[in-house]
Amino acid sequence: MNYKDIDFNELYKKQKEASTFKIKDQKEWNKKAQSMNKKIHKSIYNDELIAKIDFTQCQSLLDVGCGVGNIAVKVAKKIPKVYALDYSDVMLEFLNENMVLEKCENITPIKASWEEDWSEIPSADIVLASRSMEVKDMKEALEKINAKANKRVYITYKVGGSFVDKKILKAMGKAIFDKPDYIYVLNILYGMGINAKLDYLRSEGRREQYDSKESFIKSVEWSLDDLTQEDKEKLSLYYDSLGENKENLAEQYNYWALISWEVQN
Repeated sequence: MNYKDIDFNELYKKQKEASTFKIKDQKEWNKKAQSMNKKIHKSIYNDELIAKIDFTQCQSLLDVGCGVGNIAVKVAKKIPKVYALDYSDVMLEFLNENMVLEKCENITPIKASWEEDWSEIPSADIVLASRSMEVKDMKEALEKINAKANKRVYITYKVGGSFVDKKILKAMGKAIFDKPDYIYVLNILYGMGINAKLDYLRSEGRREQYDSKESFIKSVEWSLDDLTQEDKEKLSLYYDSLGENKENLAEQYNYWALISWEVQN
């Protein structure tokens, strides 16, 4: 057997199903929208990502999983037309508010999910899926975005198999089963005949979100879902044990793989 005989998408699906980190549903993202909207204007990640996008000879961009508009409202100043797609009603409500605040009249919000029929979704010169590819079937999702792109595709995927810092997991004494890492995406694309480019982006670590014990525990619970009362007590003890050294709660930065390619028409 060689690498051409390996079905990386099947391996991805099996690990995704077994992973401790489950895909969030629409209700959970609706609840998350308000906290996400608080950090829309300040992000190292957003700035580094947009700096990597080649807008040359492009007139439109489709932002898949746009959330509250973190990227959409910024790129709307760089390109004539932006389509902003999300399946969370509340995310799209915040997006509309941010469009008004930023005077972005060239953004068209679209409500749709990865699982729906995309035949009515407009194509665009650039398709972007920023931190929004936590999908059950990666190959199917990649085929969808590639089909909608006229010129270029940019996607980002978390580096490492955990959304929770290893120091926190150790303090809890909790074992996890990692989610699939970004290398699956590259291998699946290769199997599709797409030779993608790989870069890395920094993102603010969750340390900034841990401004209180309550927010710290809630943030960990968001990622792991099934925290017991004992888990929460261990987190509380860990938080208290750091005293004034709260910078040790988590890494200052985490990293995302930026995977991009030119579409072959």
